[in-house]
Amino acid sequence: MGDHKEQPLRVGAAVRRRRRTLDLTLAVVAERSGLSVPFLSQIENERARPSQTSLEKVADALRTTAVELLAAADPACSVDVVRADGTEPCEEPRVRSLVRGHHQMHASEYTGDHDAGRELQFRNDQLMYVSDGAVEIEAEGRAYRLGRGDTLYLTGGVRHRWRATVPETRLLVVAVAEHIEALRDQPRP
Repeated sequence: MGDHKEQPLRVGAAVRRRRRTLDLTLAVVAERSGLSVPFLSQIENERARPSQTSLEKVADALRTTAVELLAAADPACSVDVVRADGTEPCEEPRVRSLVRGHHQMHASEYTGDHDAGRELQFRNDQLMYVSDGAVEIEAEGRAYRLGRGDTLYLTGGVRHRWRATVPETRLLVVAVAEHIEALRDQPRP
């Protein structure tokens, strides 16, 4: 049907990750690269695509190479299928990542029990969906019993713990990745 064209890379996220890893501000990167702060912000937010020369200046300012930034870039559009492993039910608890790579969301499937004594707290929001079995989740001092098809949504920062209450429970957890800076509602004036 038409030629398959490779999707362009979103280099902005790679630039932002590298800059934050080095704990640099946009102003420092602008000074080192000779590029403006607004242009660098547009690159990081995928509103501008840098030329090869500009990308090399940014890479130099971040003490890396343009090739490394491109290698760390996210594809603009991607589809990735993660197949079920096809294993038989087992007595041991296990976790399976449902998303590969560096993305804005993570999803994991927990089968069996979980360390119920382990308290969890994530920076960003997460959704817990019981696809089979039942769980008990303690959050904000309350216990919630969830069965097949039930969902619990936790905002970032909520301390919680959970345990399976039925053998071979399957819990799907979808969370905003830790490297994403969540936007909080600003108070209205």
